[in-house]
Amino acid sequence: MTTTVTLTGTGVPIPSPGRAGAGVLVRYGETMLQFDAGRGTVLRLTEAGVGLHELTALFVTHAHSDHVIGLPDVVLGRWIQDHVWQTGPLDLHLPAGAAAEFAARMLDPYAADIALRMEHVQEAPPELRPHAFACASEPREIWSRDGVTVEAVAVHHEPVPDAVAYRVRTPDGTVVISGDTRVCDEVEMLSRNADVLVHEACRTTALRAAVAGTPFEKIFAYHADTVALGGLAMRAGVGHLMLTHLIPAPDDEAGEGAFEQDVRLGGYAGTLSVGRDLMTATIG
Repeated sequence: MTTTVTLTGTGVPIPSPGRAGAGVLVRYGETMLQFDAGRGTVLRLTEAGVGLHELTALFVTHAHSDHVIGLPDVVLGRWIQDHVWQTGPLDLHLPAGAAAEFAARMLDPYAADIALRMEHVQEAPPELRPHAFACASEPREIWSRDGVTVEAVAVHHEPVPDAVAYRVRTPDGTVVISGDTRVCDEVEMLSRNADVLVHEACRTTALRAAVAGTPFEKIFAYHADTVALGGLAMRAGVGHLMLTHLIPAPDDEAGEGAFEQDVRLGGYAGTLSVGRDLMTATIG
């Protein structure tokens, strides 16, 4: 079989044409793992040819709204069509703390809708199956099935206290998804010899003077500088670096080229993709 990595959303909280909210799909045979669920995730999965009933599990990196706002849509959409596919609840893996608290309450605003649907079609309410885990500075395995394993490690997205990156191992190779983080040793360790690293990217070095004294200066401080990211990918021996969560979102090829120039300046010479929604990489 072949492992594929699909960017289901490359955007940030500020909407940008053609860019859904944060999300990555890793597929190995019939095992389909979604990481984060930003705005538009359900539509992007549909465009990628993946039905909600086909998802094996969903993993959340942290509680920022642009990474979880599409999560109720995934859960409710799967539930609404359950009488057709009979797939049952979706396993949801996420850090303990704010992300787990969000998941526990996220369907509350839909109580009336759920009750109405149960009056005429659905036999039971949507069932959440959350699996919360403690963040740790060393990678720990949190999921395994059919030759595929997922590990998590705490990253540095302060002031967010509970944020993680994930490493997926399949018989074909290794995929790492950074979530939101500064360039840090934990992700570098997790990415050692990874076939694909999907990493958020912020043009901090290039735009430092432009954002000085503005709120963006604080925002840039807890995201990954593209130049430093190039150094991380080089040292870790990453085979293919895919940039996502692009700050600021490029609107043309020249803008994408600026991201690439930053990463190359940092020293990375491997395969590089400046992410677009539904861009796919293949391992195996």
